[in-house]
Amino acid sequence: MAREVWLIVNRASGSNDEAALEALRAALDRADLAPARTLSVPDDPLPDRHALEAAGVELLVLFAGDGTANAALLPLDGWGGEALVLPGGTQNLLARALHGELSAEAIVGAFAELVPTRRHRVRSRHGDGLCEIVAGPGATWSEVREALREGTIGELAAATSEAVAQTSSGPMVSLADPPLGKPEGYPAVRLHPAGDAIAVDAYGAESLADYARQGLAILQRDFRQGPHDTLGRHRTVLCRSDAAIELMIDGERATGGREERFTIAPFGVTLLAHPDRDRA
Repeated sequence: MAREVWLIVNRASGSNDEAALEALRAALDRADLAPARTLSVPDDPLPDRHALEAAGVELLVLFAGDGTANAALLPLDGWGGEALVLPGGTQNLLARALHGELSAEAIVGAFAELVPTRRHRVRSRHGDGLCEIVAGPGATWSEVREALREGTIGELAAATSEAVAQTSSGPMVSLADPPLGKPEGYPAVRLHPAGDAIAVDAYGAESLADYARQGLAILQRDFRQGPHDTLGRHRTVLCRSDAAIELMIDGERATGGREERFTIAPFGVTLLAHPDRDRA
């Protein structure tokens, strides 16, 4: 008996165009996972847990970026179905964590091999990160991402220039509790789930500015892979700054206070993952 499947797409996300959507639909049909309903963000409202339960949805497929995945999944905490996150955005950090570098069609084609898993999330008073929270002026990379996705070359150049300026001269963020890394702080602190702890990576201004100056090379590059201080795994982390701390939560911007605490917590939605991927 076929399961009840709903599909969420974001046509403005990354390379998520009509051709990609048609290829995905064909792959879902071949896997006997044809969606009974397709919701297109931002035109259609995202379903909550009660809507999925009322419709008997057993599998929710998401073909979108990290921001949409965050917005769609977090309200479903405690839902009894399964979610399949496919790479349909710019960075696709969550899809990559679950499936590696496989394409959406390849993931669906190997559906029978996927295994259920649960992940943790990084909690903050401004929102939870399923993939990561970046704290500090380096969070301005979200504007570069938006310009890359939707803007002109001029807008991309302006966003990149602003990211360089913010990275080089913006207020640093220090790790106060536990005391970690450089006392003067960093322009970007990345906090991401690693099992039942928060992994902390801190990036200096020089490495981030070097990344920014590559301009259009950001199409192929990811600052997360650049030089950084690895500061261990912790259950809770307190960050401080002399000014409001800029945040990037799964790719979306927020502004915090001068002091922000982050904690690790379980996330109560079952995600489907490649059997060889690490669990977080």
